[in-house]
Amino acid sequence: MRLRLVQQGTNFDFFGRWKLWFGISGALMVLALVSFFFQGLNFGIDFRGGTTIRTESEQVIDIGEYRAAISTLGLGDVTITEVFDPTFAANQNVALIRIQAQEGQESVTAAVVEATRAALASRIPDIRFVSVESVGPKVSGELIRKAVLAVLLAIGAVLIYIWLRFEWQFALGAVAALIHDVILTIGIFSELQIKFDLAIIAALLTIVGYSLNDTVVVFDRVRENLRKYKKKPLAEVLNISINETLSRTLMTSVTTLLALIALFVLGGDVIRGFVFAMIWGVVVGTYSSVFVAASILLYLGVKRDWSKPTDTTGNQFANVDA
Repeated sequence: MRLRLVQQGTNFDFFGRWKLWFGISGALMVLALVSFFFQGLNFGIDFRGGTTIRTESEQVIDIGEYRAAISTLGLGDVTITEVFDPTFAANQNVALIRIQAQEGQESVTAAVVEATRAALASRIPDIRFVSVESVGPKVSGELIRKAVLAVLLAIGAVLIYIWLRFEWQFALGAVAALIHDVILTIGIFSELQIKFDLAIIAALLTIVGYSLNDTVVVFDRVRENLRKYKKKPLAEVLNISINETLSRTLMTSVTTLLALIALFVLGGDVIRGFVFAMIWGVVVGTYSSVFVAASILLYLGVKRDWSKPTDTTGNQFANVDA
């Protein structure tokens, strides 16, 4: 007997209180925006500026030992990562240390670099600073602008694609869901003051793609059922479509979450912020595909064009058992 996350023939009513879901989503978005404008984001070195130090030593790198040595200096946001390369010699251990710029300074001063060297040398005597590179506020500001532009271009491309693939009502529903996901993700990072860097921008773009994938699967089935059930109300057709794709949606989300939770627990500090953003994005992306995108479609209504033949392309996997 196969295990199912969703039993066959489900008939959940997702739109009996669709205005309530609108209210919940709207309230969460307002809270996220309030937190963003009043509390702001905890920008990492990529957006704040700072210095990257490349070190080498014959001693095996212990990230905890490095962090304990540097923590006594009170330098704020410090990121330590071990570098792996097949060209390295057996006794060549390389690490990257990134230190945020201090208040009122464009980069880490030479005195801070020397203090860092002395603190590490007290625990790793043979450590060498191979290179020291700084990122100033001008470069950081440019990175912020490009990050915002990347997210906006991705959402704009989705709007055009869905508009051409379906109709404008579907496009607005999909884009509303994406904006909902991005705002809530930024809001949770602002509220919890988790470090926000370029890796989180990559996570946001990935969330946009993941949420869009779920939404397109649902919309494909909605369009098919609109032609199949010509006399049923739109809300009933939407309920049928979501119930038919619910198994596939939950299976995709749960299996993705299993991998992400494993990475969050075992992956270490370097990727923890990225993985947290992905976990949050999968949850809100799954929610928004059903309760935001489809609710927008219900609110706007959709023209039923019966002159076109039924097209089931792309729907053959929508009923995969979960």
